[in-house]
Amino acid sequence: MRSGLAETIQRSMANITVPNTRLNTNSKAIPLLGFGTAEYPFGSSDNVRECLLDAIRLGYRHFDSAALYQSEQPLGEAVAEALELGLVNSREELFITTKLWCSDAHGDRVVPALQTSLKNLGLEYVDLYLVHWPVCVKAGEYELPVKKEDLLPFDYEGVWKAMEECQQLGLAKSIGVSNFSCKKLEKLLSISEIPPAVNQVEVNPLWQQQKLRQFCNEKGIHITAYSPLGAKGTLWGSDRVMESEVLQEIAKAIGKTLAQVGI
Repeated sequence: MRSGLAETIQRSMANITVPNTRLNTNSKAIPLLGFGTAEYPFGSSDNVRECLLDAIRLGYRHFDSAALYQSEQPLGEAVAEALELGLVNSREELFITTKLWCSDAHGDRVVPALQTSLKNLGLEYVDLYLVHWPVCVKAGEYELPVKKEDLLPFDYEGVWKAMEECQQLGLAKSIGVSNFSCKKLEKLLSISEIPPAVNQVEVNPLWQQQKLRQFCNEKGIHITAYSPLGAKGTLWGSDRVMESEVLQEIAKAIGKTLAQVGI
């Protein structure tokens, strides 16, 4: 049973429409507010499906997963239950993203990796498939941090051609990258037939990524921001945003929460 708080939030969001934007593939528009499924340590919670189902009830339609997160299966279960309960009318109402992990960043492993992710999700396609990092390690292990001794040269051309194949096969409506710098994007663009639709990177008030955002805007690459409020208790973030005295002062002055100001 949902909590009274969740029901209250759902009622308050009933008339709210999340804005969206078209990607350079001109496929289905991507909602500008998404629900991330990464927790750390990965796979440590046993109520992920229920949380995701509540998120759908509350109005979220964009969900971000990854092979590394161990959240694909519970996300797929939540989607199936949402359809069964009539919370959404069709799969088309949802925008699902997942990512290729570094151990599958080999030309011959990309398509099979996405096929495995689709099996986990119980879906025929994802709306967006991302190269998780511009990093390659030897095949087989899904772990973070990666082992230094497992690092291999990243094959831009081989990996991206396979990503393009994922889109051409209809397994992914759009393809993109995550954690790519301007220099790495330039290299990728120089060899691509299908340019990346998205670059998903950490962006928050204390790390605004202005140069990268300008570059991506000029190239028609949509920036998706992860950890907009930091990422306390993880390997990749901190609590500096939520403990910022400046943001706290701004929030108090305008009568908003720090999270509202940060986002």
